[in-house]
Amino acid sequence: LVLRGPQTAGELRINCERLHRFADISAVEAFLHELQSRHAGALVAELPRQPAARETRWASLLCGPVAPDALAQPAPEGVSPSDLPLGKLAALEANIARLGEEVETLKATVARLCGELGVKP
Repeated sequence: LVLRGPQTAGELRINCERLHRFADISAVEAFLHELQSRHAGALVAELPRQPAARETRWASLLCGPVAPDALAQPAPEGVSPSDLPLGKLAALEANIARLGEEVETLKATVARLCGELGVKP
């Protein structure tokens, strides 16, 4: 939570799997409620559910209290090409062209190697 910011119980289950494997999402939620109701002070806070969100998110309190209004901002829309500066758009197009050429070179290399090994690509 400190590194990634507020997350749902499902996101937490996936993101912490290398450290601890929870049986299911309800186990994650039970642990979060335990962290929230500690006698020594809460370590996490359950944030209000955002519009169009299925689950509530949880935030860390290790760095101080969380301001829910700052977190209730709508997610930014995807960036359309018309929103990009022309120089940035040209650079992205050049990068895509270069990557396309690289893919074609790799395809040719794989085809050649498969031919040498006598296997189908």
